[in-house]
Amino acid sequence: MDSSQLIELSDLYGAHNYKPLPIVISRAERIWMWNVEGEKYMDMLSAYSAVSLGHCHPEIVKALCDQASKLCITSRAFHSDQLGLFSRDLCRLTGKSKILPMNTGAEAVETALKAARKWAYVKKGVAPDKARIICCKNNFHGRTTTIVGFSTDELYRKYFGPFTPGFDIVEFGDAKAAAEAVTPDTCAILAEPIQGEAGVLVPPDGYLKALRKICDENNILLMLDEIQTGFGRCGKLFAHQYEDIDCDVLILGKALGGGIYPVSAVAADDEVLGLFTPGEHGSTFGGNPLACACAREALKIMVRDDLAQRSHDLGERLMNGLRKINNPQIKEVRGKGLLTAVEFEKGDLSARDYCKRLMENGILAKETHDTTVRFAPPLIITEDEIDWALERITKAFEA
Repeated sequence: MDSSQLIELSDLYGAHNYKPLPIVISRAERIWMWNVEGEKYMDMLSAYSAVSLGHCHPEIVKALCDQASKLCITSRAFHSDQLGLFSRDLCRLTGKSKILPMNTGAEAVETALKAARKWAYVKKGVAPDKARIICCKNNFHGRTTTIVGFSTDELYRKYFGPFTPGFDIVEFGDAKAAAEAVTPDTCAILAEPIQGEAGVLVPPDGYLKALRKICDENNILLMLDEIQTGFGRCGKLFAHQYEDIDCDVLILGKALGGGIYPVSAVAADDEVLGLFTPGEHGSTFGGNPLACACAREALKIMVRDDLAQRSHDLGERLMNGLRKINNPQIKEVRGKGLLTAVEFEKGDLSARDYCKRLMENGILAKETHDTTVRFAPPLIITEDEIDWALERITKAFEA
């Protein structure tokens, strides 16, 4: 079947909860993707950072195949020979004493919310069912019912209420607003170090450090969602390290699976994750041997190849090139590392129009909202490939 026929099948039999670009991918390797007609494109989205190590990384594929031929899933009813090793490796990397593995980013966020609430009742002494969590406007933490309940995007909320109570919303990047929202029942602040889905919004310098101070002064957990920004994507292993702080709860996913398999996790110390008892939380597939084997190999490669530093250096090259593009409609180029965005003034062309132009020039990227185009290539991209991309991005944006 050709692309048009396959798209027609998807539209006919699939729910229309996504609006993909009109392209059908059938093969990928490193930073490159091919459609069913054999046309080649550069992937500048990386599945929203899930493919940070590139498509079909041979070492992770080998780890997957080796493990798949021996043991794929046991459920958590039994121990596996991979879970303890994965837990140790991720704890060492994050500096935390415990991890709780899940499958998707939204599951990891839900896990963190439950952990914070139990901590509130058991450790902080908040009255039963009164715990509150401070969140940020324009956040994106997933699409479960609880999570969309504290979204400020009407598209995510409309038709899906009633929502779970217990959340207070403040402006992202405004530490004073967060401080003013604290009550005796507040148990946590949940934030993204950089808001990816909102348009790669980078908060003011000192913001995360100020949140850390607020949490310390009020006996509150600082929970950071690094599902998209973590594992080198922003030029540090974790984006909050730019401010030389630590968080109490670190929420991870996407790149953790090495671009091969869905893996997520919450990392924290015993004071938080040690509170869970058997039966209070779980997942049939969470921490399965296949996931653990892929994640362990991915973690090894991230550290061995110093992909965080690579992201830092090549991110500067990419952003410097984007800032040279001559288009009066460009309002701002922003980001950190290889998580970058170009925001346009509202005009005749939307961000999606620009993404279609990019596709015509061999670049696959994705708009967020109506005015912003994100660029987040796999961290294994080379300088020459960055320059190749910039030539085509410039052509698409200046045309």
